[in-house]
Amino acid sequence: MPELPEVETTRRGLAPHVEGRKIAGVVVRNPALRWPVDENLGIEISGATLNGISRRAKYLLFDCGRGTLILHLGMSGSLRYLEQHIPAQKHDHFDLVFEGGSIVRLRDPRRFGAVLWETGDIGNNRLFKDLGVEPLNPEFSGNTLHVLSRGRSTSVKQFLMDSHIVVGVGNIYANEALFRAGISPLNPAGRIGAGRYDRLADEIRATLLDAILAGGSSLRDFVDSSGKPGYFQQNYFVYGRADEPCLRCSSPVRQIRQGQRSSFYCPKCQR
Repeated sequence: MPELPEVETTRRGLAPHVEGRKIAGVVVRNPALRWPVDENLGIEISGATLNGISRRAKYLLFDCGRGTLILHLGMSGSLRYLEQHIPAQKHDHFDLVFEGGSIVRLRDPRRFGAVLWETGDIGNNRLFKDLGVEPLNPEFSGNTLHVLSRGRSTSVKQFLMDSHIVVGVGNIYANEALFRAGISPLNPAGRIGAGRYDRLADEIRATLLDAILAGGSSLRDFVDSSGKPGYFQQNYFVYGRADEPCLRCSSPVRQIRQGQRSSFYCPKCQR
């Protein structure tokens, strides 16, 4: 599933090509995504100027002035910047068409992605109003995590993946950040001290930024807006490396299940 680095990589790849351009319309080949695509979307958005693309959690927000186009990549989606004459393939469900003929095309084999239109305050949209802090924003800190974790018995890994606490720290990057911080994913969130949360917040930010610089991770279908895969998977310390030697101490990396997701950690380096 595309996580924050993959979504941010997509945003950065698209923005220079489409910001400031006028939208000619849309092509909806399959409206049956996670939620049905609004049948009036073409009418609503045609003629609008795309003022900018931002990101909230794993959602891309296309500011069209009169409203916001919300795009989510789902489990296997990608957004490509293409010329309109390039033929659509089986899983190409949606095109955002710009004057001049170029498009942003959503490819989504599993159809868990979303194309939504919001004309009100985006902060009041049900998808966003209860979201936690952005881990790349200045207000994210160890103190934030420490305060929110008090009294919680859930594991620190599941705590990090709770979007009401902090957004965008998906499974891959939670595993990697916890390793870098030397914290076991099994530790109860409420029993970790302020100093260790300071280090963890720093490592979450560093891990995400390193992943963005590498173009994200391409484990299955992800490609960026130009069709290139990400390369951060080549730099994993623990994720997907069960029974392989830890890159720091050579102890075997362990794999367990937490909340229906795989956790990978070094029992010697992470306490």
